[in-house]
Amino acid sequence: MPKAYVFTRYGGPETEALVEVERPSPGPGEVLVAVRAAGVNPVDWKQRTGYRRPGETDSRVFPAVFGNEVSGVVEEIGAGVDGLAVGDEVFGSALTGGYAEYTLLPATVTAHKPAELSFLDAATLPVAAATAYDGVRQLDLPSGSTVLVTGAGGGVGSAAVQIARALGLRAVGVASEGKKDFVESLGAVHVPSGPDLAARVRAAAPDGIDGVYDLVGGDVLAEVATLLTDRTKLVTAGAPAPVVEKLGGARVERARNAAVLDEVAQLVVSGRLDPHVTQTFPLDEAGDALRTVEEGHARGKIVIEVAA
Repeated sequence: MPKAYVFTRYGGPETEALVEVERPSPGPGEVLVAVRAAGVNPVDWKQRTGYRRPGETDSRVFPAVFGNEVSGVVEEIGAGVDGLAVGDEVFGSALTGGYAEYTLLPATVTAHKPAELSFLDAATLPVAAATAYDGVRQLDLPSGSTVLVTGAGGGVGSAAVQIARALGLRAVGVASEGKKDFVESLGAVHVPSGPDLAARVRAAAPDGIDGVYDLVGGDVLAEVATLLTDRTKLVTAGAPAPVVEKLGGARVERARNAAVLDEVAQLVVSGRLDPHVTQTFPLDEAGDALRTVEEGHARGKIVIEVAA
C-alpha cells in the first residue's frame, strides 16, 4: 500500500505519523497523480492544530494527510476531465494531501508542467507562488510604484518580491536580520523586522510606500498600515478578513485556477521567478521538513521529494 505522512487528530507534532493508506480513486473532475514532490507551507502545520481557511468548514477525516501543493504524473482520470491525460506531468493543489505517494487534484487547479520546470520547483507554485501572484496582482500598482512585503524571507514573501519586480515595481522586504542577504538577492531593499518597524521603513523608502502585501498579520500588519495614505492598497494573507478590513484593507483573493499556475510557471521558465528551493527531504523525513517550517527556520522553500 502507498505511504503518506498524516496527523491522526488535532494537536502538536505528537499526532504525526508515516502510515500506509489506500490509494485514492478520482471522482468527477479529479485526477489521480503519482506525487514526485510536495511543497511545505506554514498552513500545513496550522491545519494540524485545527486551523481552517476563511469560509472552510471542519469536515476533515482522520487520519488526514499533510500538504496542499504537489507536482507529479497523472495516473488516472476522473469523469468529465478534459485537457489532461494519463502520463502528463502536472502540478496543482492537492485534495487529499500532498505528503503522499498518491493524491487527488481538482482538474480546474491542475496545470501542465513545462518540460523546463523541475518537479521540485513546480511543487512550490500552487500555494506559495500563486498566493504571491494573486496578492501582487490584487494591489494593482502601476509600474514604478513601491510595494512593501512583510515576511519577505519566506516562501510566499520571496515569490511576492520577485513577482513585484517582474511587474516593474520597487520592493521593500521586511524579514529578520539573518535573512538580509537573501532578501537583497531578490532585488528588494531589506528592512529588519522588530519594534519601530514603520520608522525603519520610512527611512529605507523616503518617497513613501504605495502598497503593502502583508504575510505576517498581528501587530506588524497594524503598524505597516500606517505607512499608507490609501488603505485600499493594503492586502494581507497573514490575517483574517475582519482584522484587515478594520484597517481599511482586504484579505488576498485567491484565484485558484490553472491559468494562474500557468502564469507563475512561465515566470519561472523565463527566469523572472526563482522558487528558491533551499532544502529537500524524502517522504520518510517529512516530519523534519515540517518542523523546519513550523519553527520558522526556513529560508525560501522546503520541498518533500517522493521517489518514483
